[in-house]
Amino acid sequence: MAMLGLARRAGAVEVGVARARGAVATGRARLLVVASDGAPGQRAKVEPAARRAEVPIVELCSAEELGEALGMQAVTAVAVTDGSLARAVRESAVESGRTSVHGDGAANASI
Repeated sequence: MAMLGLARRAGAVEVGVARARGAVATGRARLLVVASDGAPGQRAKVEPAARRAEVPIVELCSAEELGEALGMQAVTAVAVTDGSLARAVRESAVESGRTSVHGDGAANASI
């Protein structure tokens, strides 16, 4: 979770469903982080596009916890746009044991 805060301070995240979807659509997203309790309708706006683009998806925590990690209110989705930070966020999430990872990002050479 601390890695997400670092990524935000580095300007390497797009926060919120609309901005995350935009990052996926333009090929800038290297990792999509979604809240485990995010509304299905909101998640459906960004997850299918991420899967088509072969952007790995990490389901990490609640929307409230995700927002707290970023220093804001509840957040459903965050796109990490820097490859190195995306790897670090993903590794940190996997090590925490509180995550579900979808997709390996094999087509996304930056992760």
